Amino acid sequence: MTVSIHPKVMIGHVHLLVADLENMTRFYRDVIGFKIAEQHAQKVTFTADGRKPLLVLEQREGLILKPQRTTGLYHFAILLPERADLARALLHLAEQKTPMQGASDHGFSEALYLSDPEGNGIEIYADRPRSDWEGRVEQVGTTEALQVEDLLRAAEGNESWLGLPEQTIIGHIHLHVGNLKEADRFFVGQLGFKIEMSMADHALFIAAGGYHHHIGLNTWAGTERPPANSTGLYLYSLLFPDLAVLNQTVSRLQQLGIPVDTSALHPTIIDPTGSRIELRTM
Repeated sequence: MTVSIHPKVMIGHVHLLVADLENMTRFYRDVIGFKIAEQHAQKVTFTADGRKPLLVLEQREGLILKPQRTTGLYHFAILLPERADLARALLHLAEQKTPMQGASDHGFSEALYLSDPEGNGIEIYADRPRSDWEGRVEQVGTTEALQVEDLLRAAEGNESWLGLPEQTIIGHIHLHVGNLKEADRFFVGQLGFKIEMSMADHALFIAAGGYHHHIGLNTWAGTERPPANSTGLYLYSLLFPDLAVLNQTVSRLQQLGIPVDTSALHPTIIDPTGSRIELRTM
């Protein structure tokens, strides 16, 4: 029997473990443009609209920086509501002299790539109209150089940067995995995401409800897991439309033999990289 996750499921927030909370807080507030929703000695929660959490940074004692060429986070992706917002973000990053790792046209989206001070990958992007790519992600998807001058024209006359717009969300998350078949079994066969695009035997792009991808999976960093006391991705959440759908999903996962931790505030499962997935309602 084919399993399908609810079509309205989306990524909620990302939780990173960090070595220097003060420096990382400054970066995500001043450079990326998040607003601080809650701030404690060891943890900061960021938002774009003042309410919905999008990013959590947590400092713990004894952490080491995540080694390169290990599984886990490749990048998390900040989805801006309009193309003009992406243009303003690019202008701001240039003014801040922020090092960039790339700028790409993916057919279904335009994207900027960079890293935070501890090496966590970040994508900032804007989607092209859904009618241009829905149902044709495999045909439309590409990676070409971003036409920067054309993008910047979208902000002409309104270049002021005021931080991330209130409608900003975490659009997707992209993971380095050790075994693509194992990841496919978990995310597609058990959770019920649909493959929207694949790249030979080394990458999959999967989604709910016809989006181009909510989760990217690749084997580009090899198979070794980082040490348990590494910085980097600790948890990310999936948002379900209501409690009934969430509970149905939890029950189905338990029937499949997937351990679900129901002792915390939100049910939590572990993905093939060892990261936690928190199941929440919207």
